[in-house]
Amino acid sequence: MIEVKNVSKKYGKFYAVRDISFTIKDGEIVGFLGRNGAGKSTTMNMITGFIEPTEGSIIVNGYDVDRKPKKVKEQIGYMPEGTPLYYDVKEFVTYMADLKLLPRKERKTAVKKAIEETGLEKVQNKLTKNLSRGYKQRVSMAGAIVGDPKILILDEPTVGLDPKQVIEIRELIKSFRKNHTVILSSHILSEVSQICEKVIIIDKGEVVAVDTPNNLEKETTENNVLRLTVEDENDKFETIKEYISNIKEIKFVTKNDDKSKEYIVETNSNEDIRKEMFSKCAELGVVILEMKKDTASLEDAFIKIVEDRPEYSEKEIEKQEYEKELEDLRKEITEKKEAKEFKKQAKKEEKARKKAAKEEQKASKEASKEENQEGGDK
Repeated sequence: MIEVKNVSKKYGKFYAVRDISFTIKDGEIVGFLGRNGAGKSTTMNMITGFIEPTEGSIIVNGYDVDRKPKKVKEQIGYMPEGTPLYYDVKEFVTYMADLKLLPRKERKTAVKKAIEETGLEKVQNKLTKNLSRGYKQRVSMAGAIVGDPKILILDEPTVGLDPKQVIEIRELIKSFRKNHTVILSSHILSEVSQICEKVIIIDKGEVVAVDTPNNLEKETTENNVLRLTVEDENDKFETIKEYISNIKEIKFVTKNDDKSKEYIVETNSNEDIRKEMFSKCAELGVVILEMKKDTASLEDAFIKIVEDRPEYSEKEIEKQEYEKELEDLRKEITEKKEAKEFKKQAKKEEKARKKAAKEEQKASKEASKEENQEGGDK
């Protein structure tokens, strides 16, 4: 199990990740999604112990990443986005086993098992740089699973592969569910939807959604949408809105070569109106050739979740408001201090003026007295 609790990573004043929390259970395959710069790689690097969080804690199978980094690394197999170019296949997997400090007596068996599980037996003595992209991905994956780590972190495992290779890698990842917990980072959301049972979406350094792909797709669908192809010689289909109250809008799409017409029907609720639609169309003499529910994809859900968010995250807005209040307070204190200094200076100047006036008055009296004495002497 992986537990991420209130974790932040700060570089100077910039938060790459801010106060994120989530849990991944044993045996789950979890998709980790986000736009470029959202904080995915930072989070994965913190889970592996490659970088330390500024705040919060990460527990991997009972071990704290900060306190027991070596123990945590023993639990994790990491497949980076880049593919290995050096050594032949067997040498590379053996090299990875050496890095993981596998006991010598177990190393040969572990390497053999990893090569077999990833389907590399026929190419195990070939140089990795001479293999196809699909096989290179398999080699990288073999390096991650050698030694049977309990947790696998796979960064873009299907990027750059042809459709056949994608299917092969997808099935391989699914097979890991038996013995491993898998975190999968990918920009190919259709792959995540087919492979993963849970999705974590991160945006602007914050976790914004944690759910199954199906639930995310359902929650981001505002209306039920039906797509229909009909035969409608008398142009009566659009009048069906008068008979079915849940219909919000009927949109004409196109007229086909066989004179059939295509429509999109939006409803106001989650109520299924297909039976009512069939019945009413039959009454109106409209023949339904095809009718299907239009469902949202994980791509639609992802776009809606991240694009509906404000320019700044809630925590960024809170921070900005706090900094503004702090700045206003500093300004108020400065103004009060300046006013106090001004009053103090004004009093000082007034005192100096009074003193000068008093001295001037005294000097004038003394001068007048001297004049009077001089006049008396004459």
